[in-house]
Amino acid sequence: MHIQIFSCGGTIDKVYFDAKSAYEVGDPRIVEIFGRANVAFEYAIESLMRKDSLDMNDADRMLIRSRIEASPHSRFLVTHGTDTMPETAQFLSGIGDKTIVLTGSMMPARFEASDAEFNIGCAVGALQVQGPGAYIAMHGCVFPAGRVRKNREAGRFEWI
Repeated sequence: MHIQIFSCGGTIDKVYFDAKSAYEVGDPRIVEIFGRANVAFEYAIESLMRKDSLDMNDADRMLIRSRIEASPHSRFLVTHGTDTMPETAQFLSGIGDKTIVLTGSMMPARFEASDAEFNIGCAVGALQVQGPGAYIAMHGCVFPAGRVRKNREAGRFEWI
């Protein structure tokens, strides 16, 4: 099995800078997460952008879609900010025989209490059992595109 990973930024890759008192999107953290997990499958990671998802637009989503459409691979993990993840999943729906799972985290992966590793593990599992389509894997659930929303008050994703 080969998984093509496209990193787009978001909280999962955020880094805190004391001097600026703000977060900025850094390098993809999934590289270290997979290294610690000793994964037993082939994968390639490519950073497409380093954006907070609130700053993403349809041109960014088209870049992700075009890269997936052009790829010879069939399984894709997209790390993405949580605020507009449902919109991007919907945008990626209907790409032939490709299985696409978006995931991210509510806290930066650098934080000890982050949900990043759990969500990435759930996404990898989903890629192995879901059929073609676009999905979101967050908080132990796998949601088909168009059937999920972010509940900001509860701090989790849920079915719609």
